[in-house]
Amino acid sequence: MTLQELLKQIQNKLSITSQTPKLDAEIIINAALQASPTIFYTDSQRNITESELKRVHALLQRRQQGEPIAYLLSEKEFWSLKLEVTPDTLIPRPETEHLIEWALTYLPNNKPLKIADLGTGSGAIAIALAHEQPNWQLHATDESFAALKVAIRNAQRFNLQNISFYQGDWFSALPQIKFDAIFSNPPYIAEQDPYLNAPEMRFEPKRALIAGTEGLDALQIIINNATHYLQEQGWLIVEHGYDQANRIDALFDQAGFSQIKTLHDLAEIPRFTVGQSKSATPVKR
Repeated sequence: MTLQELLKQIQNKLSITSQTPKLDAEIIINAALQASPTIFYTDSQRNITESELKRVHALLQRRQQGEPIAYLLSEKEFWSLKLEVTPDTLIPRPETEHLIEWALTYLPNNKPLKIADLGTGSGAIAIALAHEQPNWQLHATDESFAALKVAIRNAQRFNLQNISFYQGDWFSALPQIKFDAIFSNPPYIAEQDPYLNAPEMRFEPKRALIAGTEGLDALQIIINNATHYLQEQGWLIVEHGYDQANRIDALFDQAGFSQIKTLHDLAEIPRFTVGQSKSATPVKR
């Protein structure tokens, strides 16, 4: 079997389960052959060996079961950085890059800021910020030791010296310092949300997706406690669900934040809320 014939075969098999069967087929074959994407144009008539075919079909079977491409490859690009991902970590989404854009636009880049990332997962937010701003000191937490190991490997991949990781639930593991900004992309999906039934969602860690009956449990903890860990006029920015903006705005207001604003993603979906601490309060322990 030639490469061209294999590509057509895999594409046909994926057409039932994938919305992008040709792209998926190319990615799977590239990964199995450890080849360049240009191989489909430069060497389409090369013969496929038996061992190569076995590797292709092993990846194909996983993809047909709905496993995300990122888990097949064990990596996902975020902010132009290739990050390791595993089933212990949520797959970074493109819309979360808006958090990075906001930080680089509105936070002073000439000061040694102290920034926290709560529920870091693969480390995407903290690593992107640390990579862009070497004079910022990042402090990232996650309750999952398995996820933290992935985040640490990702930080080491880029030789980042300005990021520290702590195991613990939200604020509990942070050092006793005040932060200039706190970022979080916490779980915000309701327990009975039908979105959780999507094939690919079955493979991501539920603890990083589900947050109680309304999807607000984690967000309430973060918003209600953030002022205890922020400098005066420090910022909190969180990602949330498309239908949660009004509730999150109210929580920010009740927690004493000012300059509250809902930000939209590229699809004009309300995706983030940002607010500024009016005054510093004692660190809560």
